[in-house]
Amino acid sequence: MRIEALKARNTFPRLEIIRVGNNNDDLCYERSLQKHCRELGISVETTVLEASSCTDKLPEAVRRVNQNDCIHGCLVFRPLPDEALDSEVCRLLHPEKDVDGMTYASLAGVFAGIDMGYPPCTAESCIEILDRHGISLQGKKVTVLGRSLVIGKPVAAMLQNRNATVTMCHSKTKDLIKECRCADILVVAIGKAEAIDERFFSPGQIVVDVGINVDKTGVTRGDVDYNAASAIVEAITPVPGGVGSVTTAILCRHIVEAAERTL
Repeated sequence: MRIEALKARNTFPRLEIIRVGNNNDDLCYERSLQKHCRELGISVETTVLEASSCTDKLPEAVRRVNQNDCIHGCLVFRPLPDEALDSEVCRLLHPEKDVDGMTYASLAGVFAGIDMGYPPCTAESCIEILDRHGISLQGKKVTVLGRSLVIGKPVAAMLQNRNATVTMCHSKTKDLIKECRCADILVVAIGKAEAIDERFFSPGQIVVDVGINVDKTGVTRGDVDYNAASAIVEAITPVPGGVGSVTTAILCRHIVEAAERTL
């Protein structure tokens, strides 16, 4: 209904994807996103750049997005080949088109707990899944495994904004298994297929597996060993069909909101 209302006012929601190289994980998500957008009536265009020549061409592509009023949202696949380039893109992209919460302005809104820009879709999807299943965050012990600006840090901030008590863990954390086992809710975002096994879990836990790892044969696995975890914990999100699916839906919602704001 919202998309039809926009089209009736001559506004056609459009997403621009900017991808560097042909990473399997990116291609898998891109295909899923294109399918979902087509079904909803959102148009999608993709700009593909070679890693060897993206230093100048990527900022150029972002500027073109900023200047095109017909593009309502932009998704840049990360990580990028160079940290300085990543920072430049985060500064360049206009927050109103940053539908996946990568810009510093959008992240400032997340960390300050205010409505500014859009939060990262994957982080928001973790919260939405818990909400939809009636899992309260108030006072819960939540361990976030992973500290990236893409997922770990923003989801930790969003959980704290909902009055959860959050512990952020990473590869240098002492007694990592113990920190994971004592959590009520465990959010795993480390980007390593099935790296988190039965040692990390306790009965009664809720596990949100953010990982999407696609191997050379096209098989998708999460960061969690699903079979090992599901025998112990109360509930766990599947991969595929869990966080990734909700992330796609949230990204589409952000695109529609961005288009509506132009009116």
